[in-house]
Amino acid sequence: MTSFLCAECGGVLTTDLTPLPAVPSVLDGQGRDKKTRRAPATIPQGHYAIETEPWGAPYVPHPDQDDWGPSQPRGSWLVIDRETVISAGPRNDIVIHPDDAPPLRSLPNWENGEGCCGPSGGSGLNRACPCGARVATLAADCSGPYELHLDAKRVHGHDPS
Repeated sequence: MTSFLCAECGGVLTTDLTPLPAVPSVLDGQGRDKKTRRAPATIPQGHYAIETEPWGAPYVPHPDQDDWGPSQPRGSWLVIDRETVISAGPRNDIVIHPDDAPPLRSLPNWENGEGCCGPSGGSGLNRACPCGARVATLAADCSGPYELHLDAKRVHGHDPS
């Protein structure tokens, strides 16, 4: 079991979590909640997985503007300034169920919280430790996955055994 701590203050950010071998694949549109339009959580509660592909901001132009796909794993296509883009964001972040990090808070004035029905996660870090350090990105919009990405440079794992 591993819990994740804030690298700035050492505060505990998550419950005890069990690793998964990979981030589970999710089929877009399947099983969305009819009221919130939110997808089922990518990661089951009590677990975590490492995102090995680039995920989140920043975004760069897709190398093939005529034949593009999703902008990032478990995402849809994204257009910025009339160009289809792909993620050039960090790799190796920790993906968890959003309910497994109860101390995290939204940034003031919903900074980086853009989205239709919730934060898309596309603008970068949007969750902070109680000490104020920005440590995670919540994706909870109706157009994408429902998951929380802990920034691997801003948190560290703690295994008490």
